[in-house]
Amino acid sequence: MTERTVTANLALTLDGRYHGPGGPTDAAAIVRYATTEVAREHLSRLWADATTAVLGRRNAEGFLAYWPTVAADEAADPRDRAYAKWLADTDKVVFSTTLTDAPWERTRLVNAPAADVIAELKTAGTGDILVNSSPSVIVDLLAADLIDRLYLLICPEIAGGGARLFDDGLPGTRWTVTHHAVGELGEVALVYDRVR
Repeated sequence: MTERTVTANLALTLDGRYHGPGGPTDAAAIVRYATTEVAREHLSRLWADATTAVLGRRNAEGFLAYWPTVAADEAADPRDRAYAKWLADTDKVVFSTTLTDAPWERTRLVNAPAADVIAELKTAGTGDILVNSSPSVIVDLLAADLIDRLYLLICPEIAGGGARLFDDGLPGTRWTVTHHAVGELGEVALVYDRVR
């Protein structure tokens, strides 16, 4: 049996931050780039082969507040609606130390090391495992060298503060670009595959 591919996606500023100095809800340097043609095509690409979504608690709660309304909105971009429906219908793993009830149907709550859970998921089932905009999970998996593909949307702004994805302490690894596109606002959608 072939191991499943573990993918991860995240939007980053030029200074490598996934949120601004105002904390996790400060997406000012990112949000305007999330609805461009390049970003929407990037979104469509990243979930196309995925059968499992992996989220941290904060993103699971935020996604639950947003994506179901998109799925029900007939005026929404069809690519956004397709992603929202996929997210509702796919199997989800949510990492949390505090949740006691799953926030969505088809959701398994997990309070265990991400690397252990993902290593187990890699050997069972079919389809990609998508770690969905959850930086703390992505960092843990990068540290354990369990991510096979990175989908990054680079936003042409310097946030000047906030948390970074690539910080000291990660092991050195090599990646190759397998897709890239530049949008009209200067955003760059990149797909990197891990060279093993």
